[in-house]
Amino acid sequence: MRQLFANEKPKLVLFDLDGTLVDSVPDLANAIDRMLLELGKETAGIERVRSWVGNGAAVLVQRALAGSMEAQISNSDEFDNAYALFLKFYGENTADQSRLYEGVVECLVSLQNQQIKMGLVTNKPIIFTRTMLAGFNLAKYFDVVIGGDSLPQKKPSPEPLLEAMASCSASPSETLMVGDSKSDVGAARAAGCPVICVPYGYNHGEDIAKYEPDLIVQSLAELV
Repeated sequence: MRQLFANEKPKLVLFDLDGTLVDSVPDLANAIDRMLLELGKETAGIERVRSWVGNGAAVLVQRALAGSMEAQISNSDEFDNAYALFLKFYGENTADQSRLYEGVVECLVSLQNQQIKMGLVTNKPIIFTRTMLAGFNLAKYFDVVIGGDSLPQKKPSPEPLLEAMASCSASPSETLMVGDSKSDVGAARAAGCPVICVPYGYNHGEDIAKYEPDLIVQSLAELV
């Protein structure tokens, strides 16, 4: 981490949530499959849902209805009904089967002990973001939390990152983004800050190295 800041500490570290801190696919897949069954459709299963996540809840539901990454929903009433069902089911079990990745708590505790500010910038709706943070007792680590519906734009737009920086009085040159997907890399590049990625998250089946983050770490413990 320090190698990206001339051997100094960053002032602010921003984290993605799903696929970076938490493997949330089991609960997402459960909610999606319950939604599809309610609509009289075949379930998708955890592996297909794993390839669909990363662009927010609405896009996930669209992909589930289409059964494809290339979601094209012509029936808006069907989508509205499906989205309401998904929100209901996911709200009932946001952090039931999900789990923290190895090294996450170690990393957060270390950064907090070093008095480095931390923020969470995710495309997950803010209501579920806060539920998940509470479920894993993670809220205490973050100075700012921005969800996918907190602002008009979400990642890969730089807007959420820049808003988090402003909230913590940090410049792009003082900020590090940590994520798992091309949306995280794109947002960081547009915001003008370095980006570190993990290879185990949700990037639609693509190798994150393809998107050339500044550094790839196997575990967030490597940032300690």
